[in-house]
Amino acid sequence: MSEKNKEILVATTNPGKIAELRALLGAGVRWLGLADVEQTDEIEEDGSTFAENARKKALGYAKAAGILTIADDSGLVVDALDGAPGVKSARFSGDKLEGDKRTLIDHRNIAKVLELLQGVPDEQRTARFVCRLCLASPKRVLIETEGTLEGRITDQEIGKNGFGYDPIFFVPHLGKTVAQLTSEQKNAISHRGNAIRRFIPLLDELLRNG
Repeated sequence: MSEKNKEILVATTNPGKIAELRALLGAGVRWLGLADVEQTDEIEEDGSTFAENARKKALGYAKAAGILTIADDSGLVVDALDGAPGVKSARFSGDKLEGDKRTLIDHRNIAKVLELLQGVPDEQRTARFVCRLCLASPKRVLIETEGTLEGRITDQEIGKNGFGYDPIFFVPHLGKTVAQLTSEQKNAISHRGNAIRRFIPLLDELLRNG
């Protein structure tokens, strides 16, 4: 990555996402979180696709903060649920209530997926994580990439690592759920990691060309 010093805002309040993005994107850029900039109004994620939501967040926060901003929209797509939770993955069990902790929300979302999949045989519990990344200036979209991770949904939570739906997302070739992986193992295969690996050379080129 270019050594040219740049500040780029990561448009999320999710500490897990910020940590993953910073670890995968590496040095050469000063990565800021929303807590590092003046308070801006939350951008509503009302798009019908991951791409629409990532684009809207990147442009919205870039305009508000006045700096380059990277946003992602990611979630779980379950074939037996006709693509749900999809873009509603973070709020699948309902809107966040005041005082709710993220871990509580994650468990509620997981419980709803498992309830809806009761009685569905293992071979029909195919699913994928999808991540769409977008980098924008205050004026326009600059870079967009996408990554996926294929797997199956378990019938119970397994593992304590990660966040979101990681405890019920089984990766067949590893024989483990994502929540049983170390951060390094997860980053090597994750949907976000795959999107970022496509993103890095495009960011390098953008920074080199100013």
